This record gives sequence, C-alpha cells and structure tokens, in this order.
Amino acid sequence: MRHFGHISPAAREGLFHREPSTFTAESPAKMLSVALGATLYSPATRPSLAEDVLKQAARGVVSMVLCLEDSIDDAEVTDAEANLIRQFAALAAWDAASGPGPRHEGDAGSAAGADVPLLFIRVREPAQITDLVRRLGDSVRMLSGFVLPKFTEERGRHFLEALAEAETACGRRLFAMPVLESPELLHLETRGDILRGIARSVDKYRDRVLALRLGVTDFCSAYGLRRAPDMTAYDVHIVASVIADVVNVLGRADGTGFTITGPVWEYFRRQERMFKPQLRRSPFLEGRAEELRTALIEHDMDGLLREIELDRANGLLGKTCIHPSHVAPVHALSVVSHEEFTDAQDILSPERGGGGVLRSAYTNKMNEVKPHRAWAERTLQRAEVFGVAREDVGFVDLLAAGLTN
Repeated sequence: MRHFGHISPAAREGLFHREPSTFTAESPAKMLSVALGATLYSPATRPSLAEDVLKQAARGVVSMVLCLEDSIDDAEVTDAEANLIRQFAALAAWDAASGPGPRHEGDAGSAAGADVPLLFIRVREPAQITDLVRRLGDSVRMLSGFVLPKFTEERGRHFLEALAEAETACGRRLFAMPVLESPELLHLETRGDILRGIARSVDKYRDRVLALRLGVTDFCSAYGLRRAPDMTAYDVHIVASVIADVVNVLGRADGTGFTITGPVWEYFRRQERMFKPQLRRSPFLEGRAEELRTALIEHDMDGLLREIELDRANGLLGKTCIHPSHVAPVHALSVVSHEEFTDAQDILSPERGGGGVLRSAYTNKMNEVKPHRAWAERTLQRAEVFGVAREDVGFVDLLAAGLTN
C-alpha cells in the first residue's frame, strides 16, 4: 500500500517531486508508525464491515481501528466480537482471491485497486486479546494489532502481557497502540506519576508499541467540556497542557520517544467535499473546479485544518478520525512541501556534519544545522511515506486529488 495510491500514477506524477513509498503490514515499525496517517475508527458492530474496510481503502485509508469499546453499547460486545471474526474471515478470503502482486492503483474507488489497510482492534479488557486471536484462526494474518484503552502502568501491564501471549500463540507480530485518556493523567496532582509509569510500561515493550494515541474527548469529559467546531484542542488550555506534558515525557527526539498521534475531530458534515481553503485553479479540478470551490466554501471546516497544523507544530503525527471526510485533509497536510524537503536535505548534507548556519535555498530563513537536525530527520521520515510535493503544488491540489474517488 501507499499514500495517494488510490489516485492514478499520472496524477501522482503531476503532484509529487518525490512520490510516497510503498509499505506493507510487515514493514519496519518505525516506518509504519509514521505511515499510519488518518486512522479511521469504525464500530465493530457494522454488518458490512469487511466491505466498508475495502471501500475506505479504495479512497485512500491506510489504517483503521475496529472498535469494541466506547463506540458500541455494553450489551453489544458479544455480538460485535462474533461479527469481527466473520468480517476478518471475509477479508482474508478476499485477500487470498486477489492473489499476490500489486493491485491496480487508482482504479476509481474500486476495491480491486485497494490493499487491505493496517487493521487494529480496540478492546476493552486484556482477555479479549488472547481470545480474539485464538478465534480469528488463519485470518489473524489480516490483523496488525490492538488499541489499548485508558492506558496506565498498572492497567497497561496486563494488556501488554496479553499481547505478548497472543503473539506467541499465533506466531506473528502484533502491535500495541495505547490510548492515553485516564482522568489520573489529566489531574495535575497525579499526572507526573502516571506519565512516568506509562513511560516505564511502553519502554519495556518498545518494539511492539507502534504509537501512542490521545483520548482528548475523555479529557474534556472529566471537566464537562466540549470544544466548539471553531476551536481546536489547543484552545482548551487544560487539554493543551496534557498534550504538552505527554509530548515532553513520551515524544522526545533523542531516541527515547514514540510517535504520538493527534486527537479526534468530532465534527463532520454529510458531504465529503467540505473544506474551506482559498482555492485556485488546479489541473486536477478539470471540469469541476467551481463545483468543488462552492462545496468547500459552504462547509466551514477551518477548525479541523487548523488543528491538523497545530498537531504537527506540537510534535504529533497522524490523527484519530471518526469520519471518512477527515482522511483527505490529514493526508494532504502530511505531505512534505518542496521547501521543507529542501531545507531538511541541506541540514543533513554530509558536508554540514560539523554544524553551522546556512541560508535556505528559498532565501527566506536561516537553517541552523545542529538545532534543526532532529526536525530534518523527522521531515525526511515523513517524506518517505507521504511524499514530497512539487514546487508549485500546494494543499488544495493534494486535497482535490485525494477526493477524486
């Protein structure tokens, strides 16, 4: 699979100075943690779940979470588990029938053009991990791992031990994505101890922790808050303070940190073409530029776009998504600009190993080699999986292309 693999090779060539790389569920964890992108959540109760997964893959989704926790009623768990077993079997059968080799990229939204995304199951209790892996049988090969809710050191230890047991039982690599959302993490008097405990837990299982996810809705719930559609998580100061502390302890660029993903955006509209950047004429909007312009302007989603930008500015990468319409803007804003790429390459060039300061190729900033090295390394990691835009290609072009299906 690859980001923007759902559009035609010709369109991709017109967009990218350097195209996104391909990856699989067996790729190195470091690459996959960056490649998660917009992780789309879906309730595990959906009767057409396998079909939905393939449909979303054909629209550019590369990671999904099938949820057995907060998105379904307590009374639905048993039926939802049984449904997951059936749906994974259907996906495994589809994958086997499709055969080895590359799919037909850019096949106009058809499942024939899609690879099955990275699939994770969000469980409620540790015992579900081992039970589901056993019940999945051969179709466990379609599973990339589990999302672990309300993660703390004590609670997380049981989840991670169950994951290790399940790995041994099925003989394949399974990843964990802990969700940091407990009230103890939010409360100032307990936050430090909780963060240090989480750090100990995830460090012990570092090879299996793919990313850490933030449960901002739960944070807000603890204080009876809910941000409005024109506000980002960073406008809610009590939430912003937790994000800052999580990144401080768990997101460091010194080799000890983890990928931390952006919080969920709760708002959506019925239409999918609903964003409000300042559009200009694009070669990828041939014949429908005005239609797309009108749809974008009518549906104000500036809050989402601002939050995606603020996620990256605050050290987060990727985003939890509850609606398919959020995927395209997350991916469009994840593409590395030509200017960013040029700066990163200059900073990391071998002749700059001793440090120093240089004027950027765009002649609009100074690049300090030593202070900006970690930024440059992260930028090139993002460039590998999301690609580098051509010099004259901007967010609107990438968003429009991402919505072609």
